[in-house]
Amino acid sequence: MVHWMMLLASAPEPAGPEAVLRRFAPEDQPLSKELAPAEGGWVVSSQGRHVYRLFEVADPGVEQAMLAYRADLKAEGLKGSLWRKGRAYLEMWCRFPGRGEFFSKGFHDAVSGTTDWVSCQTPFYLKAGERPDLIKLNLVVEGAGTVWIRNVELVRAPLKG
Repeated sequence: MVHWMMLLASAPEPAGPEAVLRRFAPEDQPLSKELAPAEGGWVVSSQGRHVYRLFEVADPGVEQAMLAYRADLKAEGLKGSLWRKGRAYLEMWCRFPGRGEFFSKGFHDAVSGTTDWVSCQTPFYLKAGERPDLIKLNLVVEGAGTVWIRNVELVRAPLKG
């Protein structure tokens, strides 16, 4: 907990307002075919741990910025095993040419059990010269149950140098 709070306290300071890079509508087709349209977004019934690929944003043209993957999540009967709590959370991967892929996982905004809609996000901080050529937006479900996702968007905020 203390480590997480230190990371928040040391997060780079924004240098300007947020801007939406991409917003996904119910008409957009997620990459994972298991998701079905529902309640202004999508729904999936999971039987165990699974990563559902939602969307990809190619060549976003950003650097020295905070990226935030945001969405609303809702769960019904999401249960884990004897050793692990069932949960669902957002996951974002950024691919950098010649360097590989790096991720951000929204463990702190996970939903479990049965919930109403919850606003969730996971950030990724880019330094000067760090320009991803692909951003992958996923929904991770760990356990059995039903999860809904809606209002999916990718936003950016410039950071002070």
